[in-house]
Amino acid sequence: MDIGALLKPEAVKLVSTVSSKKMLLHSIADLAAQAHGLDAEDTLRALQDREALGPTGVGHGVALPHARIAGLDAVKAVFMRLEKPIDFSAVDRQPVDLFFGLLAPEDAGVEHLKALALISRTMRDASICAKLRANDEASTLHTILTEFNRLQAA
Repeated sequence: MDIGALLKPEAVKLVSTVSSKKMLLHSIADLAAQAHGLDAEDTLRALQDREALGPTGVGHGVALPHARIAGLDAVKAVFMRLEKPIDFSAVDRQPVDLFFGLLAPEDAGVEHLKALALISRTMRDASICAKLRANDEASTLHTILTEFNRLQAA
C-alpha cells in the first residue's frame, strides 16, 4: 500500500480560513466530497462521531482524523495544511496545522489499519513535517507525501 493510491493530488489543500476544530472537520468533509465524490454531510457526521470517541491529534502539530463511511468502496485520504494552527485537543496540547484525514469503508478491517499505520509512520517523520510546513503549493505537498512513501518502500 502506498500513499499515492490513497491520496489524489486534488485531495490536498492549503487552507487559510479555518479557525476551529468544527470548521476543520467541515473542510475535510468538503474536500473529501470534491476529491472523492463522497457525501459531505455523511462524511462530516462520521468524522464527528469518531472525534467524540477521543481526539485524533497525535502531537507535534499533527492530527489524523479518520472514520468509516457507509457505501465507500476503498480507503481514501485527504490532506490539509493550515496556515495558522488550531486547537485540536492533541495529546501534547499543542496546536495542529497538519491534518491527514483517512476515510474507510465500514468493513475495511485490515486495510483501514494498514493505511492508518502508513500515514502515522509518514507523519511521525520530523523532516517530512518540516517540508510540508515549508511549502505552499498543494502539488508540492502531494509530492512530498507520496515520494517519501516510495523512498521508504525501496
